[in-house]
Amino acid sequence: MVSGQTIGIAGAGSIGCFVGGMLAAGGRRIALLARPRVIAEIDAGGLRPTSFEGFDQTITRDQFALSENPSVFEDAGVVLVTVKSADTAAMADVIARHAPSDAVIVSLQNGVGNTAVLRQRLPGRRVLGGMVPFNVIALGAGRFHRATSGDIVIEQDEARTAEKLSVPGLKMRPTGNIDGVQWGKLLLNLNNALNALADLPLRRQLSSRPWRRLFADQVAEGLAAIRAEGIKPVSPTPIPPAWMPSLLRLPDPIFEALLGRTMKIDPEARSSMWEDLQRGRRTEIDYLQGVITEIAERRGLQVPLSRRIVELIRQAERDAKGSPGLTPEQIRAG
Repeated sequence: MVSGQTIGIAGAGSIGCFVGGMLAAGGRRIALLARPRVIAEIDAGGLRPTSFEGFDQTITRDQFALSENPSVFEDAGVVLVTVKSADTAAMADVIARHAPSDAVIVSLQNGVGNTAVLRQRLPGRRVLGGMVPFNVIALGAGRFHRATSGDIVIEQDEARTAEKLSVPGLKMRPTGNIDGVQWGKLLLNLNNALNALADLPLRRQLSSRPWRRLFADQVAEGLAAIRAEGIKPVSPTPIPPAWMPSLLRLPDPIFEALLGRTMKIDPEARSSMWEDLQRGRRTEIDYLQGVITEIAERRGLQVPLSRRIVELIRQAERDAKGSPGLTPEQIRAG
């Protein structure tokens, strides 16, 4: 049973620390593999998962394992992979060397290709796809704040892994169509780059019709590419993917009423890509808009906005000055 096993967190960044903290708060045995900076932060005052819904608990250091040494996975029954997509293959090799051969591996990452990479690098092991719909902000001093709503979705299996991983405040739901769910999340994640370029809180950005129109045009390009591949995306929200462009273009009062019924967003929430730019880290643009441009190249589609956004994010990465704070008009100007 998962409840009695150690749950390893492979890559304890914002999502990994929040998920690990909530699991520890729910009484689960947790082992986090983290970088020295994160370890020092948590060692100083504990691990503090918080949520826009009001949850706030500090997990003391004696309640979980934390190390930069992957030997922390040696008795893991489940390993949750939360690294950036570019680091998936390397983390799979670490898991292969240090986690038991019967440990269940679950990808809780952005993008649509990570589960396949894990399966390729971990032959013979049980690997499940997953999708995290919510945003987590690293606020410093060991605090990791959930800023948007939604339940984690995990590929259904006979062992009922999703249900067994669920704890109060962190529900995990099974699905028989994880591929569709991941492609649906990719469409939503196309806004990550827009938010990173805008240097605005998510709620403020989504309250602005020019930004929503830009997002709508991004989703339209994404839908065209995904459909050309014969894929049917499943939305992580109650709004069907095909409706998204039209709904995003609605007048502000109507959209605000709709958003309030489908998603809760902390006033200070921002995208993980914005945080990457602020911290001078490599972004996941190649695994979001980059996927759309790659499909378009193969299928002969025109996706000028996706290509423009990839260029702007890469320029911001090279400049290493954080978010450039662009307007929708500046983004379209290319």
